[in-house]
Amino acid sequence: MSDAALDVRGLRKEFGPLVACADLSLELAAGQILGLVGPDGAGKTTVFRMLCGILEPTAGSALVAGHEVRRDPEGVKRVIGYLPQQFSLHRDLTIDENIRYIADLYCVPPGQWEARRDELLDITYLTPFRRRLAGRLSGGMRQKLALVCSLIHRPQVLFLDEPTTGVDPVSRRDFWKILYDLPRQGVTIIISTPYMDEAVRCNQLAFMFEGRLLAYDTPVGLRGRMTGKVLAVRCLALREARLVLQRQPHVRSVEVFGDRLHVALQPGVGVTEVRAALHEAGVDCQHLEEIEPSLEDVFMALTASATDGLRE
Repeated sequence: MSDAALDVRGLRKEFGPLVACADLSLELAAGQILGLVGPDGAGKTTVFRMLCGILEPTAGSALVAGHEVRRDPEGVKRVIGYLPQQFSLHRDLTIDENIRYIADLYCVPPGQWEARRDELLDITYLTPFRRRLAGRLSGGMRQKLALVCSLIHRPQVLFLDEPTTGVDPVSRRDFWKILYDLPRQGVTIIISTPYMDEAVRCNQLAFMFEGRLLAYDTPVGLRGRMTGKVLAVRCLALREARLVLQRQPHVRSVEVFGDRLHVALQPGVGVTEVRAALHEAGVDCQHLEEIEPSLEDVFMALTASATDGLRE
């Protein structure tokens, strides 16, 4: 038995011929933040549902706070909190009424949940709005209410499914301030996010693509996996430059970042080869320099390698 908050070994889920999750293995210590990063269809939601005891795995095992998801799914549900991407609380109930409803579902004694409610409402700045209907809250306030409800029973592990998607930047910042304090209270956080500026805040990252785990490491460790150089290229004909570079055999990936391209190269290739390829194609390059790889660069390079492997 592992004393980790999360211990996943060969977890797999098949829907007929479709493999939604292929032999996932990872381990996470208590009080850490794990970020699941990947595009739509990467398998993040399937992983969440298996780890929450909602969906039975086809193979493999997973311990969540000591409870095995296949043998004891109800035990898993008692020790976790879950915040879905879409707001799922009752819009015709007030903030207080929604919190009481969730507390009753978890059989939290009144004296305990009321004190916890007051604490969480104060942290999320929702106290002045506690009698407002949930349907009349802004998007950011709804997510804060959903977070309060997911924490009312003091879970050991909190699952957050893209909690800040569509939320304004100020609310996103406030939301993460709250999340940062939870590990100090012993809460382990599993979060899926499409935002790399949020991913970098996690202790561990799991990059997923088409049901497979591409990499599992710290943000610093993932950046260190880039074996080739990354260049920033600025051209007036940005689209044309991208098409030219995508055809080069020494280029792993080319992505648009604002007014420039980030070009990930194969090992042993540098500025000279890229400049020559653009010049030969008649593309005028205004600026070209080597840069430190971002998490986006790492993810795109890993995805490109995985795609090439599937084609072979």
